[in-house]
Amino acid sequence: MRTAVVILNWNTRDYLARFLPPLLDSLRGRDAGVVVADSASTDGSRELLAERFPEVRTILLERNFGFTGGYNHAFGQLLGEPGGPEFLVLLNSDIEVSDGWLDPLVEWMDTHPGCAACGPKLHALVRDGEDFRRTDRFEYAGAAGGCIDRYGFPFCRGRVLSRTEEDHGQYDKPADVLWVTGACLLVRARCWKELGGLDGRFFAHMEEIDWCWRAQLAGWRVTVVPQSCVWHLGGGTLAPSSPVKLRLNFRNNLLLLENNLPETIGAGRARRRIAARKILDCCAAVVYLLSGKRAYARAVRDAHREYRQLRLQTPERPTHAPGSAPAGIRDLRVLLQAALRKEKIFSYLRRYEDHH
Repeated sequence: MRTAVVILNWNTRDYLARFLPPLLDSLRGRDAGVVVADSASTDGSRELLAERFPEVRTILLERNFGFTGGYNHAFGQLLGEPGGPEFLVLLNSDIEVSDGWLDPLVEWMDTHPGCAACGPKLHALVRDGEDFRRTDRFEYAGAAGGCIDRYGFPFCRGRVLSRTEEDHGQYDKPADVLWVTGACLLVRARCWKELGGLDGRFFAHMEEIDWCWRAQLAGWRVTVVPQSCVWHLGGGTLAPSSPVKLRLNFRNNLLLLENNLPETIGAGRARRRIAARKILDCCAAVVYLLSGKRAYARAVRDAHREYRQLRLQTPERPTHAPGSAPAGIRDLRVLLQAALRKEKIFSYLRRYEDHH
């Protein structure tokens, strides 16, 4: 198959049962197939795949390696085989697709050989009784493509903090962005191998931002292709309010900056920027503590401790002299602007994009 759509599954049997059938239907007649890499699930996922979806290839991992390790293992196996796929798709198990969702993404990559990765618009899927309902509201994980502000806080076209925007066609032109969500991300296999896959230190959260940023530093492009749209439920593995999720986000955000900011703005400026970010994180921990959210404050503390340990394990990679900034890096303070402008933050950011 030219395109391998790979779902990394860990104990999401019900999502596989619900969302695999429309995914398989959407790929019929196309040079594409589905692979499920199962991270030692214990909820009956493997039995379900064998009984109901024998046409789906499964890769059985011996344990949960996290998002980074799971995809690195699965993609490594696929690309190590003769005639491996040209394109790889990272797809969450809680994504609902419609017929034709893959075509615009493959067509974009075919006509833009300098593009390392692309992805669709992401809309929210919400629970509706015992089933799910599609909406026209952008979804938190990726919306219409990702950016970061001057201190490394990620946000999206269509999503800032937990606030999301209705899709009225305001992002319907393909656009180069800093990152596309790993919930649905098509990557060029050659680029995946060139960059060495995902950084395993991340385990989960922000690893796709790191990969997309590294791709741009290596001279590739990353693009959101809004002619494709999928629906994402979100929160299937870790709830948004989980202290574990908070710890991973704070920790990995610092790793993200450590990996990429020096090559983007120069080593000296990067050190100062990361130092400022650490101060902001400490301020957040104090706010959590004063608000009675001790578990969140501990999560920030633990994130910084783990970051100090993990930064000593940075893998060796080719370096590039600082050049033009990758797409999607915004020299603004998005948290401050969101607090000041509230619902008007999206129109402000669109005006900012138009002038930069």
